[in-house]
Amino acid sequence: MPSSTRAIPSCSAEALYKQHHRWLNLWLRKRVSNRADADELVHETFLRVLCAQSRLHADGIREPRAYLTTVANRLVVNFYRRQSIEQAYAELLASIPADAAPSPEAQALIKETLLELDHMLDGLGPKVKQAFLMAQFENLPYAEIAQQLNVSLRSVKYYIARALAQCCRLVT
Repeated sequence: MPSSTRAIPSCSAEALYKQHHRWLNLWLRKRVSNRADADELVHETFLRVLCAQSRLHADGIREPRAYLTTVANRLVVNFYRRQSIEQAYAELLASIPADAAPSPEAQALIKETLLELDHMLDGLGPKVKQAFLMAQFENLPYAEIAQQLNVSLRSVKYYIARALAQCCRLVT
């Protein structure tokens, strides 16, 4: 049977793409600022589906739009978090004199490192992240971190150990 008339299994990424690409693109356009961002997120969604295809059950996805929405929604959250980090970094750069600013290459590396660090700390609570960042980037003593976060010294030690463990797990 020619490939153009062959039936596509219900769980294939190709079938999902053909049946739901347009719908997902419209759904994402309502959630992000412009068409290019929506197109990029649709692409990333289907890329993730394709990579996960081997893990999908042989009986297919019972609710393809719910599945695609879940994957895409996670990407939208990451998209906005990344934008927030990039905006904060741009504001920081704007606040320093031009002659003290890092080179464009260094700026790109710093931004990449910030995004990677955010990814590494993803899933940790806000106080855990805050304690880790205060210790690593502000060089604050644990006692001062505890005071600023209104938690015990023991909690700060636990938070930082937890953040370091997660970073180590993701690096190896």
